[in-house]
Amino acid sequence: MDFEIRKVRTVAQGPVKLRREREAYSRLVQQGVSNTEACRIVGVSDRTGRKWRNGRSADRRQKAAPPISKVVPPSGASGRYLREDERIHIADRLREKATVRAIAAELGRSPSTLSREIRRNRTVGTRGKWHYRPHAAQARADARRPRPKPRKISQNSELRAAVQTMLDERWSPEQICHALRAQFPDRPEMHVVHETVYQALYVQGRGQLRRELAGALRSGRARRRPRQQANSRQPRFREPMVMISERPAEAADRAIPGHWEGDLIIGKDGKSAIGTLVERATRYVMLLHLPGDHGAEAVLTALTATAQTLPAQLKRSLTWDQGSEMARHHEFTLATDIPVYFCDPASPWQRGSNENTNGLLRQYFPKATDLSVHDHEHLAAVADQLNRRPRKTLGWETPAERLHKLLAA
Repeated sequence: MDFEIRKVRTVAQGPVKLRREREAYSRLVQQGVSNTEACRIVGVSDRTGRKWRNGRSADRRQKAAPPISKVVPPSGASGRYLREDERIHIADRLREKATVRAIAAELGRSPSTLSREIRRNRTVGTRGKWHYRPHAAQARADARRPRPKPRKISQNSELRAAVQTMLDERWSPEQICHALRAQFPDRPEMHVVHETVYQALYVQGRGQLRRELAGALRSGRARRRPRQQANSRQPRFREPMVMISERPAEAADRAIPGHWEGDLIIGKDGKSAIGTLVERATRYVMLLHLPGDHGAEAVLTALTATAQTLPAQLKRSLTWDQGSEMARHHEFTLATDIPVYFCDPASPWQRGSNENTNGLLRQYFPKATDLSVHDHEHLAAVADQLNRRPRKTLGWETPAERLHKLLAA
């Protein structure tokens, strides 16, 4: 500190100006230090510290003083970031010895979010003990949030020179980041990830690495090539897909049988597969035998043969993901009069019954095994066993019993 703590505190010293002491006290409080400890370090009484922290109103002898302000004004509430009231709740529950998972469930947050918050924003005291102070944690989070932040390569000239030397040798950014860790194992300031190197090369106007060094990359490009642009995407299939949003509403409420969900379970090295069909209302299972391959033609043949064994009231719709095995979906619809609806990308929950059933089938067909060794009779036996298994979601009825009841009604 750039001031000297007064040696004698019991003797009145008059109206001494404590501007530097107040600034030091403010920094300590924002770091999470308690009022008593901050006052002891700075050399003032607890009462003075409380006035600085909380502010004081004007009277006949002194003017009003505002409370200590935060480093950065708090930003608006966002669902992505923890709010101050959530941090207060975390502090209260930690004092009650609640687990991180219990607190996360109460706040509707991920346990990893709370674990990371406590680890990053806690206040470490003497002897390694730590405390979580919500207002200090909020101040730290607000101070870290402003963008842009200074880049690591631009701040460290030694690191920048090392990266430039390796790029001159035509090393890839990933090779560079591993080499730096091997050369400087005890210096974390010399460690970077490969994305940091790419950013230093590609982002315009940062002046971190020489622009001509981008020519050392295998691609030879000085900027990133944009991917997955909406105006340049090719259609998934030759025939246009009908998305799940256009599926009849009766399929969603599971009241009427005949709406199916389908998928493939893949065997070892992706060389074998078994097709799975699950009826949404009853969870009734049918398996497709794909002995040779599981391409579009093989799946079309197996699906068509299986669908033609169904009664008319069970041919209402089929929902599938956007796998290439359904490239001939239009031909399947023409042959069976069953419309095919496709899920959105990366949305397996839109076929929840099928995903759950695939998990049950792994008990019979483990992953990383050859599925081509199972013949048609074995697949039929497995499906029959699943259809005779009581299901909680059906009120402990079996899929076969529920299907028979709905068809009779």
